[in-house]
Amino acid sequence: MDRQEKESTILARVAAQALDAKKAEEVRILDLRKVQGAPAEFFVIASGNVPSHVGALSDAVHEAVKGATGLNPHKVEGYQNAEWILMDYFDVVVHIFQREKRAFYRLDDLWSDGDELPVYTTDKQ
Repeated sequence: MDRQEKESTILARVAAQALDAKKAEEVRILDLRKVQGAPAEFFVIASGNVPSHVGALSDAVHEAVKGATGLNPHKVEGYQNAEWILMDYFDVVVHIFQREKRAFYRLDDLWSDGDELPVYTTDKQ
């Protein structure tokens, strides 16, 4: 595994674990590295209950990733209305939805060609 892959894998897991710790629902890491035309190496997808929960989940991801890697997202969209917040870390894109929006956009299904990584792992990467 080269350095860039390792860093993006760590970033994806840190984001997913932060989401899980804040009681996000259905936290998934989709590995898109083998998917032709994928916009990122990883998608981290999760759901929150209400706008304030979705916003808190985004804040938790920001703090955890910044603490673990020193990185800030390149871009954050949707924070104001908190129905679907997208956090772009280039190789990793974090999507935090309200449940209804996640069901409507079906991002999990659209990128189902990707492999799913476990949020927590014991292997050394």
